[in-house]
Amino acid sequence: MSHQEHHRAHRIGWLRAAVLGANDGIVSTASLIIGVAAANSTHDSVLLAGVAGLVAGAMSMAAGEYVSVSSQADTESADLELERRSLEHDFEAGRRVNYAESSRAYSHGRS
Repeated sequence: MSHQEHHRAHRIGWLRAAVLGANDGIVSTASLIIGVAAANSTHDSVLLAGVAGLVAGAMSMAAGEYVSVSSQADTESADLELERRSLEHDFEAGRRVNYAESSRAYSHGRS
């Protein structure tokens, strides 16, 4: 009989980004609206500033996330290429290093 566990810890990254991003967007947009309203602007000007802030914030967050994900993918690809070359050069040494790292992670509860 096998026992399977389903953990959701791998999802915490996007959840954290969503919560922090939403909080940042709310605070930024609210601050913009308060600033424009404090300048005795018309209702239409306040509304326009709020919508413009939302659109600009969304575009900024999307661009930032794209750059972040792209740079992480590039870093991981470069690391995998480095590992591939290392294994081509000396497979046994690479195998020993990987075994030692796996053992160390397992002994520290990070398996």
